[in-house]
This record gives sequence, structure tokens and C-alpha cells, in this order.
Amino acid sequence: MAEEDQIIETLDENGNVVRFELFDIVEVDEKEYALLLPADEEDADEVVLMKITKDGEEYLFETIEDDEEFEKVAEYVENMDNEEEEE
Repeated sequence: MAEEDQIIETLDENGNVVRFELFDIVEVDEKEYALLLPADEEDADEVVLMKITKDGEEYLFETIEDDEEFEKVAEYVENMDNEEEEE
């Protein structure tokens, strides 16, 4: 059975709906972050990082506002890629 793509819809700064495919979830400093790929672009090689928070039963995808936090997560993801290439 083929695994269905998990599509996440968020609003951009202009209130427009933007669709992403959930690529992976990583944990850094006991917080979860989503690696998202643009769902509506064929050659989507840009990964978008968003923080995942839980509100009751609902998961929320939030922009990482803190530059230091963003850099830490981006570095972690980059190191993951490097480890996979070495194997």
C-alpha cells in the first residue's frame, strides 16, 4: 500500500493559503520541528523549517522567529544530510 503524502496548509504573511508536503519531523532541544517541501512546485528542493506545537488535539505549525533557534535547527538538519551521504 502506498503511503499518502501528508499535506499541511498554512497561511503566509499575506493571508494566502500555502500547501506543503510533510517531509520529516526532527527533535532538537526537546522541541519538534517539521521539514516541509512546497507541495505545488514540481522542482521543490527548498526545505521549509517550522516549529510544531500542540494545542489540545491539534498540531500547529509556526514560523521559527528566533534566529538562534532557527540556526540550531538548520545546522542539525544539515548534519543529518551529511551523515546520510557518508553511509
